[in-house]
Amino acid sequence: MQRRSFVGRIVGALAGGSSLATASLKPGDIPKRKFGKTGVEVTVIGMAGGRLAMISRDEARQVVRRAWELGINFFDNARSYWDGRSEEVFGDVLAPVRKEIFLTTKTTARSRKAAEAELEASLRALRTDYVDLWQVHAVSEMSEIEQILAPGGAIEAFEAAKKAGKCRFIGVTAHHDPDVLVELLRRYEGFDSVFMPLHAADPSFLSFEQKALPPARDRGLAIQAMKPFANARLMSVLSARECLYYVLSLPVSIVVVGAVTLGQIEDDVRFACEFQPLTPTEMDRLRQRAAAVAGPTLEDWKRRPA
Repeated sequence: MQRRSFVGRIVGALAGGSSLATASLKPGDIPKRKFGKTGVEVTVIGMAGGRLAMISRDEARQVVRRAWELGINFFDNARSYWDGRSEEVFGDVLAPVRKEIFLTTKTTARSRKAAEAELEASLRALRTDYVDLWQVHAVSEMSEIEQILAPGGAIEAFEAAKKAGKCRFIGVTAHHDPDVLVELLRRYEGFDSVFMPLHAADPSFLSFEQKALPPARDRGLAIQAMKPFANARLMSVLSARECLYYVLSLPVSIVVVGAVTLGQIEDDVRFACEFQPLTPTEMDRLRQRAAAVAGPTLEDWKRRPA
């Protein structure tokens, strides 16, 4: 996070925390895309709650509020983030504009009972009676598929919540092994969305872009991209703009960014507003540059090679 944090502090300091580069931005300037087959349109970048534990609660509120002010309408969270405090920050800031945003959360529970308990806790923290998208989070091993889909497994909680109106759509997230995600998508056809790591170095090591993106696209799922900067490690060879443009040039609905400063979220919004799709040649060049740092050290969230 060193480079992103440094740039974010510099940019965020301009004009008392509102950068000159984003001073003229207004809600509606960020391009939108269809969120799969859901009928919903979301901004091409979304705000993630996963990194808010790196800053104070007041700072977290400021960043989330700034994301909303700049026009982001997609806000991603999980019960496990910051022991529930990330959801509370979202609730603090976003409850008054709940009907104007697309709100998501996730559970790592694998049984119906535990998942239902987490959803109730999430709804209380988020100060809402429903989420737009609830996701089975961080499916990493084949054995978890069996747990999730078994009688009494978490998928029963998801189907019941959707039927009861506690979530509009259901999805799955994975970042450890693309083969596990592909298998779960093969075994269960009820997902509306999928959330996976996508960035310029991914094709060089256990690639979600190569293995999981095509079947998700073929099924018309809403595709969310995580880790576009590879936790900032990719910016040793690519700029933040190049990182975002690479992922936005893939067939994704949205790129979710984990900004923790005003400058970071303002940079990301500005890049999104200025985005032009890269050509295949430009994409290949970014992959080649990223390959120099690709592998398990960069992507330590993926399965280690045998």
